[in-house]
Amino acid sequence: MVEKLTEIERSDALAKLDGWRVAPDRDAIEKSFQFDNFNAAWGFMSRIALQADKLDHHPEWFNVFGTVEITLTTHDCGGVSERDVQLATFIDGLGVSM
Repeated sequence: MVEKLTEIERSDALAKLDGWRVAPDRDAIEKSFQFDNFNAAWGFMSRIALQADKLDHHPEWFNVFGTVEITLTTHDCGGVSERDVQLATFIDGLGVSM
């Protein structure tokens, strides 16, 4: 069973991530990314999709042209879990600076 992070655990995890923030309306973390064009945004999403499938943990996301908005939460536990932190860390490792 996946366990939801406590507020302290979530806060500690966010301090180690680059630019992720608590979603204002739910127990989730989110981040927006900007790219020069749709192709670059789609390539970024494709790399994440491959890793998400390996982790069996998939993001909620929205893409319009060069903007990708990602929300991470674990539905199995009703909030942010270590799975979300793991995927956010992978995404940060892709080297997209905002």
